[in-house]
Amino acid sequence: MTQSFKEVVAWQKAHAYVLNVYSVTKHFPEYERFGLSSQFQRAAVSIAANIAEGYKKIGKADKLRFFNISQGSIEECRYYIRLAFDLGYINEEQHQELQFSLYNSSKFLNSYC
Repeated sequence: MTQSFKEVVAWQKAHAYVLNVYSVTKHFPEYERFGLSSQFQRAAVSIAANIAEGYKKIGKADKLRFFNISQGSIEECRYYIRLAFDLGYINEEQHQELQFSLYNSSKFLNSYC
């Protein structure tokens, strides 16, 4: 049994994804600071934050609700990755790296549920 959400692999993968998103979005155009950059970061943080919050919930239904919110944020991030690529804010390598990192987050979250 784990003692903290930080020991949950799903959270670790999600946190790594958040760090990746912050690293990439700091290079977005300044005019996107309160637009795509902010939305992308908030959705990424939501994945890890909801795993952490759901971790301490006692009831299974409560836990699953937070994990479901995380999955919704994962799908939102899939779109932001695509949009950033189509707008030319990220290159092919960054696109693939973000997709792979997000895939891992989703995979481990599904196996944790």
